[in-house]
Amino acid sequence: MPSAGRLVKILLGIAISAALLVWLFWNVDLRAVAARLADTRWGWLTVSIALNLVSLWARAVRWRYLFPQRTHPTHLLNAVVIGYMGNNLLPLRAGEVLRVYVLTRRGQRFWTTVTTLVVERALDGLAVGIVLAFVFFLIPTPREVAWAAETFVALVLAMLVVLAAITAAPMPCRILIHSLTYRWPAIDGRLLVIFDSMSDGLQGMRRPAQLLPTAVWSVALWVLIVASVWTCFQAARLDLSVTAALCVIAFIGLGVSLPSSPGFIGVIQAATVLALSFFGIGKADSLGFSLLLHASQFAPVTLWGLLLLVVEHVSLKEVARAGGAPGMTQPGEPS
Repeated sequence: MPSAGRLVKILLGIAISAALLVWLFWNVDLRAVAARLADTRWGWLTVSIALNLVSLWARAVRWRYLFPQRTHPTHLLNAVVIGYMGNNLLPLRAGEVLRVYVLTRRGQRFWTTVTTLVVERALDGLAVGIVLAFVFFLIPTPREVAWAAETFVALVLAMLVVLAAITAAPMPCRILIHSLTYRWPAIDGRLLVIFDSMSDGLQGMRRPAQLLPTAVWSVALWVLIVASVWTCFQAARLDLSVTAALCVIAFIGLGVSLPSSPGFIGVIQAATVLALSFFGIGKADSLGFSLLLHASQFAPVTLWGLLLLVVEHVSLKEVARAGGAPGMTQPGEPS
């Protein structure tokens, strides 16, 4: 049974998703939406699905370069896919906990693995922030949307500053933590152990030989994601540019930062409809596209992740137990 705080977060996420779904389907021609879905170009959709799956492989390759050089993590792709499956099916983004769980069962240190995920999310947040800045430079947007984007970028930049400080000057950061907590020895000792593990996990970012491949694979990853969205445009018979694909990705990146039900149901649809409204796409067309995009990314990854649970010998009871741990924030990208 989840704690009261977790239960409140779960119910809040479900309420937000439900409210967005009501707004999306209110006064929309459902027959028109169904007609758009029936007119899908399945060849283009297959390409979109394939590109999304390949982006998970690129994410796993990049993740490898975030680990310290002396470590040799294995089954990274399995962990990534299982993590996305967990985010699709479990509340509070528990898939991040599953990713850590899979790797720690393979011999990786817990806090080192957690640190690599924090760095990964910071890199993703930076990418979304760059895309947001590009989109808002090209497309006039309402002030409330710009404010949300600015808040998101500010949080990501703050995370990057903290990670950069620990990476560049670990000893001064350690001294600072000790100076703030030495009056409470139990807390001080625990925080310093966690800090040392996180600092160790950032060793990969201290080596120039690992920075270049990290950057290259980051670019490759986001090119694949953009291409997946653009080919889904073609599947939905929407004649839209790469800029529109970037806009959809940016708005989804903002949307998935909100509490929601598992799988970001409602949030992804609302973000996509709002993004496409700036390109003159009607609600029926944009809603149909959002359902197509979400389904094409949700179903294959979820099925693949469930199969990999068998490969990794992870039981559903273990999944539920791991899902009971505190979720980690996942700032923004399509799943």
